Amino acid sequence: MYEDFEVTDRWTGEQLHCSWKGTIVAIATRHADATDIRFSVNDKPVWIAMPNAAWVEQKRRTGHVITDYLAAQAAGRYLKHAIESGYDNGREMYTMTVDEVLEHADAVVHEAGHTTKLPSLPVINADIRPEDEMSIHLPGEPA
Repeated sequence: MYEDFEVTDRWTGEQLHCSWKGTIVAIATRHADATDIRFSVNDKPVWIAMPNAAWVEQKRRTGHVITDYLAAQAAGRYLKHAIESGYDNGREMYTMTVDEVLEHADAVVHEAGHTTKLPSLPVINADIRPEDEMSIHLPGEPA
């Protein structure tokens, strides 16, 4: 869905390749009450800051949580719309509002049909499970 996608810049017509690279709780890195989702856009880092209050509000409104997978997809959808609409101006960081997080999270779940249908992350090779690609196995699991 939005973890690895192509989008055309509204102003330049340039084709941009966007891929999810990581999710970091910004409290530790920049003392912000946010979760930062990092994307690579044509090999340049772009961060989408999502306020942590959105997780609380989602739980209050729906009884469901925003998972790591859903957060990454919602941030990717936001980034795609920013580029397509011309809001993207080459910035390195974008800050979403609580309402934007909830709107994009709802849209992603609607598009996917259910949170269990969201792609797992990290996407390293679509033909290999991430645990196998990264050689991450718990004791007792088959290698």
